[in-house]
Amino acid sequence: MRYEGTVYRPPSEANSLLIQATIGCPHNKCTFCAMYKGTKFRLRSVEEIKEDLLSAHNYYGESIYSLFFPDGNTIIMKTDQLVEIFEYAHRLFPHLNRITVYGSARFVDKKSSEDLLRLKKAGLSRIHTGMESGDDITLQNINKGTTSEQIISAGLKLRAAGIETSEYYLVGIGGRERTREHAINSARTLSAFSPDYIRLRTFVPIPGTALFEDYREERFELLGPHEALREIRLLVENLNCENSMVLSDHVSNYWNVQGLLPRDQVTMLESIDHALTIDESRFRPAHLSRL
Repeated sequence: MRYEGTVYRPPSEANSLLIQATIGCPHNKCTFCAMYKGTKFRLRSVEEIKEDLLSAHNYYGESIYSLFFPDGNTIIMKTDQLVEIFEYAHRLFPHLNRITVYGSARFVDKKSSEDLLRLKKAGLSRIHTGMESGDDITLQNINKGTTSEQIISAGLKLRAAGIETSEYYLVGIGGRERTREHAINSARTLSAFSPDYIRLRTFVPIPGTALFEDYREERFELLGPHEALREIRLLVENLNCENSMVLSDHVSNYWNVQGLLPRDQVTMLESIDHALTIDESRFRPAHLSRL
């Protein structure tokens, strides 16, 4: 198995076999993201990917149950190529019950409904998609390269195809200026298609990114712990989703907000209200050094 550069995966893929299908990210312009910088995006050949799958089989045997194909936006590959790779993986690993990839709404939405049905049939179980926000102004500000309309369209296509959607909401990415719009419009966007998972991540500026420079020069205002929690509360309060699991499975978060919508909506709000009674000094610092 061959790996190029830093390989990123969601926390929920900790037990998955990782086989790079693409290198880097085809967009790679988000102002908050430090991943894949300095890496020119390219697709690996189907032959190379199959060679790595065979190497994994020779090393692990048939005992692979979950498989994740990095890097960013692997969904951009041609459907025929993905189907060939997924079917080959299933032949090598007969116990395989889960195949997942990264894919932003912009690239998922380029797939036809028929393409997505083919991918589902070939074994694609879930797409991890970094929505970050459902607020169009915030999306434009962070140069995400997608719109709320595309996020909804992609989400509805995936739901119709039976492919699980894991959406990532970036708490605080609208700054103090748009915290309310970021939360409310994201809730509206998510409610339009009820993703299987809504995963909370709290924005922390990373040195070397454009948004870190804005933060350092005080052009971007970070949310404090209570402000971030109030934003999450506003998001959860306005979500109208069916069978969507909210998760806080990341070290960046201030509080473990978790539950199934709509069943646990009130419980989650009560938990956040309790967190807001805790002095802010008890939480991690909201900021890094500006130096």
